[in-house]
Amino acid sequence: MENRHFTGRESTLDELKNKLFLQANTEKLALFGLGGIGKTQVALQLARWVKAHVPDCSIFWAPALSLESFEQACAQIAKELQIYQNADGESAMEMVHRQLSSDKAGKWLFIVDNADDVDLLSDELDQHFPASKNGVTLLTTRSREVAMSFAGRHIVELQKMTIEEGIAFLTKIVGEESLCGKESTIQLLEELNFLPLAISQAAYYICRNDGTTTRYLEIMQKTEKDRMRLASRNFHDSTRYRKMPNAVTTTWLISFNQIKGSDPSAADLLEFMSYLEPKAIPRSVLPTLNSEEEMEFAIGTLCSYGFLTRRDNEDMFDMHSLVQLSTRMWITDAQKTQQIIAIVTQHMERCFPSDEYTNREIWRIYLPHALKILRREESRDVRERYSLLSKVGKCVLAGGRAKEAVNLFRDVCAWSQSHHDEEHPSRLASQHELARAYQSNGQIKQAVELLEHVVAVRERTLDEEHPSRLVSQHVLAGAYQSNGQIKQAVELLEHVVAVRERTLDEEHPSRLASQHELARAYQSNGKIKQAVELLEHVVAVQERTLDEEHPSRLASQQELAGAYQSNGQIKQAVELLEHVVAVQERTLDEEHPDRLASQHVLAGAYQSNGQIKQAVELLEHVVAVQERTLDEEHPSRLASQHELARAYQSNGKIKQAVELLEYVIAVRERTLDEEHPDRLASQHELARAYQSNGKIKQAVELLEHVVAVQERTLDEEHPDRLASQHVLAGAYQSNGQIKQAVELLEHVVAVKETTLDEEHPSRLVSQRALRIVTQSIRVQITDKMFSSSPTDTRA
Repeated sequence: MENRHFTGRESTLDELKNKLFLQANTEKLALFGLGGIGKTQVALQLARWVKAHVPDCSIFWAPALSLESFEQACAQIAKELQIYQNADGESAMEMVHRQLSSDKAGKWLFIVDNADDVDLLSDELDQHFPASKNGVTLLTTRSREVAMSFAGRHIVELQKMTIEEGIAFLTKIVGEESLCGKESTIQLLEELNFLPLAISQAAYYICRNDGTTTRYLEIMQKTEKDRMRLASRNFHDSTRYRKMPNAVTTTWLISFNQIKGSDPSAADLLEFMSYLEPKAIPRSVLPTLNSEEEMEFAIGTLCSYGFLTRRDNEDMFDMHSLVQLSTRMWITDAQKTQQIIAIVTQHMERCFPSDEYTNREIWRIYLPHALKILRREESRDVRERYSLLSKVGKCVLAGGRAKEAVNLFRDVCAWSQSHHDEEHPSRLASQHELARAYQSNGQIKQAVELLEHVVAVRERTLDEEHPSRLVSQHVLAGAYQSNGQIKQAVELLEHVVAVRERTLDEEHPSRLASQHELARAYQSNGKIKQAVELLEHVVAVQERTLDEEHPSRLASQQELAGAYQSNGQIKQAVELLEHVVAVQERTLDEEHPDRLASQHVLAGAYQSNGQIKQAVELLEHVVAVQERTLDEEHPSRLASQHELARAYQSNGKIKQAVELLEYVIAVRERTLDEEHPDRLASQHELARAYQSNGKIKQAVELLEHVVAVQERTLDEEHPDRLASQHVLAGAYQSNGQIKQAVELLEHVVAVKETTLDEEHPSRLVSQRALRIVTQSIRVQITDKMFSSSPTDTRA
């Protein structure tokens, strides 16, 4: 067999040479690896090396594709060696065995290639392999099991090509002119798993169509149908046996059929895993078999054939995407696609955990695999898909990926709408979840509209005291608060609290939760004293009824500290928050969201208390943990970076504040809509930092943009809109645009006087700012009058 193209694999060759010529008593040696990985070519390279460096060693080659191919090769060897029959009926295999097993044969290397059929090997061929102290039989096989049963510990696994080997191999076939740079070439090789057969297939396709590596990649990544057609294209390759299939998919079909015949459970697992994400497949996500031993054996079979790779010291596996693609093609040919997808979807729905923090490690591992099957169009007809979608949506939302959660819950709602009446609990529950996702994604108006619909239906169909009705009203009040509709939030929560105080015990968690939320609304409405009183009541009940470490008790203490802070009781706020943080540091992991959130709030209290250094240190710690554990785009991570920038600003580190805020804004502008409150809040804060840094013009431009967006999207009374207008007026004043500053502040004060209580801190701040700017105008006018009056010439 001529080998024009194969190159590299020096490390494997060196290992084979070492075992052949340096280790004593090596009569049997096996080389195994995935189909198409280049075992035959490595064996050829070894044969050439032996011929050149060990001239007294005879080399024999026999393919073991079938009994006929092995027998035919033995007949040719017998002819070359001029071996004659000792007795009538002695076969060529027996003649070669007799000759090579004798001492007079001298040194020899007998290469038995492609010995993949376990039954053929054990029942027919094994007895015909020669044995001699002067000779070595080298077996090449796809199966680790075959390799071990033949050669024991004298086995060598052929790994995939290195980057350098892959580039050299591809370049040798297509030439430099077809490579579109090193990065494109490596990307293609990675897609092909550095598998020689797949590289050859791609190279011949590129040559035939006068293409490039980039164009081949584009076709591969276009659709699954395109990828399948590429993988199943046959091509001429003189380095392979004439009757051997050259297409990647048909090459592996041989192994798949062998697995199906010898270990059906392993074949079932392979089909299941072909619809998961190929990397980091946890064992726990796989369907259970009849016993643990059967599961272990099935996984061992797949690993043995190279279809599955076990990660070191983990119950975690990797499968190359080409293996998955080939398996899916066999499934399609067998018309089993819908059946397998239904099995995978139903199993995933059963095993996928809830979005509780304690399950975080599990659902973070499961998520990519669940999303993979959910994206399959064929799963849309599986009823369990929509329950799985809802579970995944909640976890995605808990992971800070609000935009993705919106799309998932929209899909759930669409399905519920087509299968359930308007009043069906499941349909209302899905709309409730979509509204939560809308709110997290900054789509506050959509959240309010959807929740108003849910509440309207439940008010029409459920009793006033029904828990589901009250829960929706509670959540709607929170959306109202986010939308700046503070009065509506207060009214709705007062109603919920009244009903729950009438129907639930004083210590009931739902009653306390609504009182907690009402206190937050009071705080937003400037009713700080009422907020403090209500939260002190909630905390007193929880301290009497809940353990010190209970999350609800700690959450209420944290909220009470915030109310203390708003009420000017900074010292009490700091003390209470330090207690909360101390308990959480004792009981929760360093990465726990609740612990980090409390540290974040404590840093804000330190800042209000003038403890700027402590605030900065604590926020730097929070940010460091979140940068290590959360995605770059996670809202909590960005919120802490935003807060750290504010602390830097208070600490006089204006440059660091500007740099950090510019980074936060860059991420938020890439990931959030123009109207998202978080994006606008960071732009607002950056404008303040610009102003502190003397970049007044940039501050004015940025604030004008923020105000323009908010005037287009928020009600006139919304606190965020009024806050930005207030800060813009200050920037106008710094920029010498006094008239614009006065007009804007007069508008802000007029709105606040009609919507906020007389003592509301925000109203008082704006009134004070208007007095100051008006007073400065009077001073300027007076100065101008004096400077323009005639000089007094009297003594």
